[in-house]
Amino acid sequence: MTENKEKWNFKPIIGLTVISLLICGLFFPLLVTGIAQVFFPYQANGEIVQLNGKAVGSNLIAQNFTLPIFFHPRNDSASGVDPDITLQDAYSQIPRISNATGIPADSLTYIVNQNQEGTLWIFGSPYVNVLRINLALIKEYPSIYSGFSG
Repeated sequence: MTENKEKWNFKPIIGLTVISLLICGLFFPLLVTGIAQVFFPYQANGEIVQLNGKAVGSNLIAQNFTLPIFFHPRNDSASGVDPDITLQDAYSQIPRISNATGIPADSLTYIVNQNQEGTLWIFGSPYVNVLRINLALIKEYPSIYSGFSG
């Protein structure tokens, strides 16, 4: 009587696992990151916005503007970090900003309209990026926003 014992050989499984981890977990991410840094450095680094050579925020993440002289981001967005507001939301903030700064409402409306970003074909509503519009205010009215111009 001979016993037929099966011997498990784990070397191929372990080898395939290690190779897969190296390719998918190390080499591919490094390759994609390198390509992004070479061809799209601004986007790959988080679209950091600078004012007078100083980093002031990112176009991709909402900034915490709370002073009445600035446009405020939405607090009711799903993630809480949405950098954009609808045109209607921007228009609704104009009276507050006008009262706090003395900037005429029609000038603020013009700045909102100048910073309007489009939609994808017919989907969604026009919007403005809160950081961009606040930077436009700082640049357009340096005497009012002198403490924020860098």
